[in-house]
Amino acid sequence: MSNEFYYSNKYTDDEYEYRHVHISKEIAKLIPKNRLMSEAEWRGFGIQQSPGWVHYMIHSPERHVLLFRRALSKNSE
Repeated sequence: MSNEFYYSNKYTDDEYEYRHVHISKEIAKLIPKNRLMSEAEWRGFGIQQSPGWVHYMIHSPERHVLLFRRALSKNSE
C-alpha cells in the first residue's frame, strides 16, 4: 500500500489549469532543489497525470508540494 502521492483537485484561471501534488518526504529528498523537472523526470518518480502538465514553480517552504499547470485549450474565433 502506498501513500506517496496526493493529487489536488484541478483549478483554473483564464489561461491555465492547475493542480498540486503532495509527495512523501522521502521522495521530496530526491527532487532537484534548484530547477524545475521535465515531464520524464516527474513521471520517473511515479507521478501520474494526463499529458501536457508542466512542473512550473518551486514552492521552497513546502518542497513536498509540486505545482503543475497546463494551458487551457483556446477555441479559435
